[in-house]
Amino acid sequence: MNRILVVEDHAPLRAQIAALLQGAGWLVEEASDGRLGLQLALEQPPDVLVLDLGLPGLDGIELCRRLREQADRHVPVLMLTARDGLDDKRQGFGAGADDYLLKPFAGEELLWRCQALARRGELGRSPVLQRGPLRIDRRAGAVSAGDGPVLPLPRQAYRLLVALAEAWPRTVTRSELQQQLWADEPPESDALRSHLYTLRQALAADQALVKTVHGVGLRLDLPG
Repeated sequence: MNRILVVEDHAPLRAQIAALLQGAGWLVEEASDGRLGLQLALEQPPDVLVLDLGLPGLDGIELCRRLREQADRHVPVLMLTARDGLDDKRQGFGAGADDYLLKPFAGEELLWRCQALARRGELGRSPVLQRGPLRIDRRAGAVSAGDGPVLPLPRQAYRLLVALAEAWPRTVTRSELQQQLWADEPPESDALRSHLYTLRQALAADQALVKTVHGVGLRLDLPG
């Protein structure tokens, strides 16, 4: 499931955009000001960032510029603005935006542009994620440790490991993991604990790599 971060201070428009994207199967996070938006984008880079220009705290141009300076991967950015001058567009693209959409806009066009940016971002990202002894092939959906064989991981245990690996070295909270695994419909039972147990059993000698940070969540225990 693709993740998208919508940074927009106008609450009705933000809710409209979120509903549109959720209806298309996206996992949506929201922020109403620039500082929070930058924090969220750096802590857990989304597949696409929908960014308004006129934001309190930190405007969209500066947010995009700082994101490009500080992020450890390229986050596709779609800027939203009512400013249609060439100089405004020059500033947006100069700060690192990937696409530009003028307000008011059709919801379908916003969705198409986000889908195109997500595909572009996926093409530019290596399918193989190496974390210590763990080798995660996101294209094949396969995990191996060291020179060992592919680990027999069920789908949710695999997704749990990928979430931790993509977020490393950050600790991922339980609520974040539940949202990534089940979106807004988590199971009633403590399924996360069950999938964590399954993951650790599959990792065998490497199971200590998945560390519980009590009162916070989980993270991969690897050298920084």
